[in-house]
Amino acid sequence: MISRLDMFDVLMEVDPTFQPVWDAFADKWRDQTELPLYLALGDLARHVIGKLEGGQVRELQHIFAVVERWLADGDELVREATTIGLLEDLQNRNLHKTTSPDQLKQWLGPRSAAQWIEVERFWSGQIAKA
Repeated sequence: MISRLDMFDVLMEVDPTFQPVWDAFADKWRDQTELPLYLALGDLARHVIGKLEGGQVRELQHIFAVVERWLADGDELVREATTIGLLEDLQNRNLHKTTSPDQLKQWLGPRSAAQWIEVERFWSGQIAKA
C-alpha cells in the first residue's frame, strides 16, 4: 500500500525532473508536521502541464503510470488526493496556456480515466455536491 509519505518517492523514480520542485516544496513547508499534500499535487499538475506545453510528452506515460499506481495501490488518502488534488487540477483550464486538459486523456489508465470522468461529472453538476 502506498502512503502519503512515499507517494512522491514513487514519482521521482520515474520523473527525476520533478525533484527540484519537490525539494523547494519540502523546504518551504519543512516546519510543518505534515506536508500539505494537495499543494504538492498542484505543483505536480503544473509540472505535467508544463511538460505537455513543452512537448516533453515521453515522460507523461511514466508519470501517469504512477498516477494509476496511486489509485490502485494507494491508501484512501492517496487515492482521494490523487483525484481531487491532481486530476482535478489537470482539468483546470486556467492552468493550460497553450494546451487543453483533453490532450492529457491519452495517458490515463483505466482507474485514472474513470476518476477523470467522475471529476468532469461533478463539475458539470451531474453528481450532487456533498
